[in-house]
Amino acid sequence: MPLVIPIFISHLGCPHRCLFCNQHVIGTPAAGAVVGGRQVSGIEVGSIITTWLARSRPGNRGQVQVAFYGGSFTGLAADYQEELLGAVRPFYDKGLVSEIRLSTRPDFIHSDGLDRLLRHRVTILELGVQSCDDQVLRRSGRGHGHGATCAAVDMIRARGLQLGIQLMLGLPGDGFGTLRRTVGEVIRLQPDFVRLYPNLVLQGSGLEALYHRGGYRPLSLGRAVVLAAWVQKRFDEQGIQMVRMGLQPTLSLTEALVAGPHHPAFGELVQARIMLGRTRQVLAGVRSGEQVSLVINDRDQSIFRGQRSVNIQRLRQLGLLERFTLRTDPDQPRRTVRLEP
Repeated sequence: MPLVIPIFISHLGCPHRCLFCNQHVIGTPAAGAVVGGRQVSGIEVGSIITTWLARSRPGNRGQVQVAFYGGSFTGLAADYQEELLGAVRPFYDKGLVSEIRLSTRPDFIHSDGLDRLLRHRVTILELGVQSCDDQVLRRSGRGHGHGATCAAVDMIRARGLQLGIQLMLGLPGDGFGTLRRTVGEVIRLQPDFVRLYPNLVLQGSGLEALYHRGGYRPLSLGRAVVLAAWVQKRFDEQGIQMVRMGLQPTLSLTEALVAGPHHPAFGELVQARIMLGRTRQVLAGVRSGEQVSLVINDRDQSIFRGQRSVNIQRLRQLGLLERFTLRTDPDQPRRTVRLEP
C-alpha cells in the first residue's frame, strides 16, 4: 500500500457551489494536513511532506504519493499551481515521493494545464464526474454536462496520465435508470479506478434548504448499499477497480450531517452484500441434507459474516447455513466463493 500524504485545498479553484457540496466538513483531517479555504503555501506543502516522511518508517512506506484533496486543482491560478507542485518536486527528484495525485472538475481540463502537470511529474488525475446524465448534473448545479467529461478523458488519456473517476449515488433527479446509463458510460471511458460516494445532506450546502422544503429525499442506507453493490459488480465484470465507497468518517462530517446514507463502514456493508449474493448463488444447487465445503479468502471472513453476523442470520433463515462448512484459503481470489463437494 502506498503512503498517501494529504494536502487539503478545500473549495479552492472552484467558482461553483454544487448543491451537495460542503468541502470544509468532508475533508479528512490528519496529522500534517492543512484544512480550510485559505491558500496553503508551497512552504507549508514542503513542511507537511517532511513531517509525514519523518513519522513513517522507510521500510513500511512502499510508494509515497502526495495527494491534493478537496478543491479543483486545475482551476487554481497558474502561478499558484506552480508554487504547490514546485514544492513537491524536490522530494520527487530525490526519490522520496513517487506519485502526485490531483482532483479537479472535467470542465477545468485544458491542454496547457495538462502540460503544466506533466512538467511537474503529476501521475494521477481524478475527475469529479458525479454523474454522466445531463439532467442530474444540471439539477445538482454542476455547471457542466457529460460532454465536458468525455472531452477531459480524451485529453488525459492522450497524455498518458492515470485516470480516476468519482461518482455519487442519489443526486437530485438520479434513479436506477440514470445510474445505469452513468455506469455504462464510465465503462466505455475505461478509467483506471473509481470512487463512489452516496450523496449526503450537509449543513451549509444548498441541498440542506431543498431537503428541509421537502424537495429532496436522500437514499436510505439499505437502498444505497444495494445500488453500490450493483455498481461494484458491474465494474468488477469489466476489470475496473473500485478503490473507495463512502466518505471517511470524521468528527466534522458527523456534526454537519443532516440526513442521508452515511455509515462509517459503508464499503464493508456493500462487500458483505455482494458476498452474500455469491454465497447464495453457489449454494443454489445444493440439496437439503447435503453438505459441501465453501472456500473463501482468509481475509474475507468479516464480509462473509457481515456486520453483526447479518449474512449468517440470513443464510440460516433461508435454510442454507447447515448445508456447508466454511474453509479459508489464502490463494482464493478476494470477494469470491468456491464450492467443494
